[in-house]
Amino acid sequence: MTDQASRSAADRLLAVLAAFGHASPALSLTEISRRAGLTLPTTHRLVGLLTAWGALERDPDGTYHIGLRLWELGSLAPRGLALREVAMPFLEDLYEATHENVQLAVRDGLEVVYIERISGRSAVGVRTEVGARWPLHATGVGLVLLAHSAPEVQERYLAGKLTAFTPYTVTDPVQLRRILAEVRRVGLSVSDRQITADAMSVAAPVRGARGQVVASVSVVVPVEGAAPSALAPAVRVAGLGISRGLGRTST
Repeated sequence: MTDQASRSAADRLLAVLAAFGHASPALSLTEISRRAGLTLPTTHRLVGLLTAWGALERDPDGTYHIGLRLWELGSLAPRGLALREVAMPFLEDLYEATHENVQLAVRDGLEVVYIERISGRSAVGVRTEVGARWPLHATGVGLVLLAHSAPEVQERYLAGKLTAFTPYTVTDPVQLRRILAEVRRVGLSVSDRQITADAMSVAAPVRGARGQVVASVSVVVPVEGAAPSALAPAVRVAGLGISRGLGRTST
């Protein structure tokens, strides 16, 4: 039995959808086939089914992209649109206070996923965007989410490879463990030039009704002249405001 034949119909459908990403939002049938590891006839059949249902849409030039039907379903995720709607007024307040990049993110497995971002034209450039995934250890929001994850999640993460993006990225698990403990102690994280050498972020937790950390909010500023202690109060207030909007009644 071939590897393709051993895959269930659901596996093959998911492989087609997984072929798309931020770096490849539009793909030809051949590209989908190659990325999904499926034959062209199988890909053609599955893409036809997904297009008819609305999960994929076909452009006039013959390329495919994710369809609105998936967006409609994704908007039902409690950590997606609902969280963004509660958070948006506080994100806007944080942006008005800083006029820098403001971000909201959640943890998915061992990655951080950005679900909202506000950015001004003069704000420092960032490599994150809505829907993007990044390693937890290299971002301010990721450090908050990892620090408040279950111990087994932290241990699994610390046992894996810690990718370096700049010379300042923390890749030593012993050092990262100390940083996570400090994040829990002070209730904030500071990510100094971890992703790009010209930016620093300050992040705070967002808690759900039972007190569990469900998200993290951050502001990203140019590292030159950055003062984390000056940014901390505004970031804390944003985190607390979103938390209260989610039903958290105590700090």
